[in-house]
Amino acid sequence: MALSLTGYVVLAVLVLTIAAFFAAKSKAKSTANGDVRLLHSLPNYYGYNAAMFTAVPALGIMLIWLLAQPMMIENSVFKLIPERIVEEGSSRGLVMSDVRRVAEGLDIAVAQGAITDTEADNIRSEARDIRALLGEVGVALGSDVEPEVLFAAQEYRTLSSVGAFWMAVVVLGVAFIGAAVSIVVSKADFRARNTVERGALALLILAASLAIMTTVGIVLSMLFESINFFRLHSWTDFFFGGSWAPNFRGDSDLSILPLLWGTLYISVIALLVAVPIGLFAAIYLSEYAGPKVRSAAKPLLEILAGIPTIVYGLFALLTVGPALVSIFGRGDQGLLGVEWMSGATAVLTAGLVMGIMLIPFVSSLSDDIINAVPQAMRDGSFGLGATQSETIRQVVLPAALPGIVGAVLLAASRAIGETMIVVLGAGAIAKFSLNPLEAMTTITTRIVSQLTGDTDFASPETLVAFALGLTLFVLTLGLNVLALYIVRKYREQYE
Repeated sequence: MALSLTGYVVLAVLVLTIAAFFAAKSKAKSTANGDVRLLHSLPNYYGYNAAMFTAVPALGIMLIWLLAQPMMIENSVFKLIPERIVEEGSSRGLVMSDVRRVAEGLDIAVAQGAITDTEADNIRSEARDIRALLGEVGVALGSDVEPEVLFAAQEYRTLSSVGAFWMAVVVLGVAFIGAAVSIVVSKADFRARNTVERGALALLILAASLAIMTTVGIVLSMLFESINFFRLHSWTDFFFGGSWAPNFRGDSDLSILPLLWGTLYISVIALLVAVPIGLFAAIYLSEYAGPKVRSAAKPLLEILAGIPTIVYGLFALLTVGPALVSIFGRGDQGLLGVEWMSGATAVLTAGLVMGIMLIPFVSSLSDDIINAVPQAMRDGSFGLGATQSETIRQVVLPAALPGIVGAVLLAASRAIGETMIVVLGAGAIAKFSLNPLEAMTTITTRIVSQLTGDTDFASPETLVAFALGLTLFVLTLGLNVLALYIVRKYREQYE
């Protein structure tokens, strides 16, 4: 398989990096007349310094270029699309998707020899059946190719080629300059080790900052879109309204309260299942189970945490839901003889399955917290004549209680953010009800629903998903902060 231009550039940078490593190392030794004792740093540090200044700036520029170039090209090419094409029902994303597919098809046609590169840049839809041509090279289009779309695709292809060429020139130029400078300064008195360590420290700081930068980016993206939503829809209806009824006709009821009620209701049921079972499992594993039983039981219990949530959703839909219907539904055929549950999707279905999913989460965290209680506290209790169960109730659990509360709150935030189990197990009805046998929905499922399909990002019915996401983010963040605060504040009493 032939490498793309980007692949060749990366390969060239790597070759230049290796060459710079050995050249700088050899240069340093030669300036010391072959006596490494006269060098400030070990010979490899001079090579590491050259490799760092050759590869890191060049690959960093390439990464930024690859991220920025598509956005800049799309903004430039989209200006060539007439407004009538966008107004005919196609969003910007769909139009640009057609432009990219046509440009890709032209590249494939040139690569296969169906047309020349010059023909690809000058072809017109009136002169040739572009749809048939692209079908021959395996590119499928959802609609006929407009002449304007074809012209935009040709411009997209040209700008992409020009951008790739200049990217290669700039990246290779930076790599060559970095290699040349680092080799020139590789002398016996050059503090190569200090430079390499500072460079490594900078890379570590950058890596540590990625999580913070990502979080800030997520929050800002949701915040800006939420502001756009509140410009189109009343914030009082969103936070204090009583119904959820999006209809894409401008008179939607978009209140978060019914969704928040369903989210909290399902999460409470899940915690009522997960907390007792998980806590009792943690107590048994940490206080009663022997080493052999613990080494076998804990991994088996934690297997539940590795099961994909879609599998739990299917389990809720195909097993738990029908089982509950057989007990609470189907009239005289039900176990209780009354029809309290009309379908397999219900709050109780999703809550039970979500609770099963959270058991290893609560169990593992609680087990680690209980094991962190000093053994001296147990020995002191035994020395005063307490039994093992009394020691657990009166000494171990009170000492571990802050950590257990933190684990429960973290499990609650995990339950609030769950999607697939709710989609398949709880239904899609937004309403207020205390009946756990009725279908409801949650914030996460509505976010998925509002952003699925051909969406118009200028309508409040779509933008509401970002307001829901921001509210959910604030809610789960608050639970996580509260859990960490409780653990850190009260854990000090037992250390």
